Amino acid sequence: MTRIDVRETALLRTEKVRRRLLRHAAILGGVVATLWIVELLDWLWLRGALDGFGIQPRTWSGLQAIVIAPWLHAGFGHLLANTIPFVVLGWFVMVRRTTDFFIVTLASLLASGAGIWLFGGASSIHLGASGVVFGFLGYLLARGYYERSVVAVAMAALAFFLYGGMLWGMLPLQQGISWQGHLFGFVGGVLVAYGQAQPRRELAP
Repeated sequence: MTRIDVRETALLRTEKVRRRLLRHAAILGGVVATLWIVELLDWLWLRGALDGFGIQPRTWSGLQAIVIAPWLHAGFGHLLANTIPFVVLGWFVMVRRTTDFFIVTLASLLASGAGIWLFGGASSIHLGASGVVFGFLGYLLARGYYERSVVAVAMAALAFFLYGGMLWGMLPLQQGISWQGHLFGFVGGVLVAYGQAQPRRELAP
């Protein structure tokens, strides 16, 4: 391979990485922008009325709200607290495969919502994207455990270093925190990692 070929190959790889990063930024930016626009509209025109569309455990409307509640937040402080870990952990999830982000998001959203609906307090309303954030964390930690590759373990270690303290949020230690959503969202992420690890184990000699 000539020097020109090596340079062209390096340029192609650089361009591929650049396009991939731009795609990641567009996906995460689009989701975050939607979350903030929804909260802004709720604050400016609806006076917080959207908060009533969260998950109400063991009600028909609450069951329907499972796919709606993660897009709603109880004020900008709540939204900001979810935005940063959503972006960081969400990007960690999609670094290897962009499709992993969508799979883990859907699994943790549904698992979190189902856990809230089944086990949440009867008179409570649950909303916010924290269940998905915990799903990202659960997926990254479990992928490192099941896969044992250098990249997976490194990503798990970094995720734990940055956000390991969130794990306390899966316990009923603080009033007004949807620990059920956190716990089951985490479980949803773990289940995705476990499911992805099975084909690799079956192929191993």
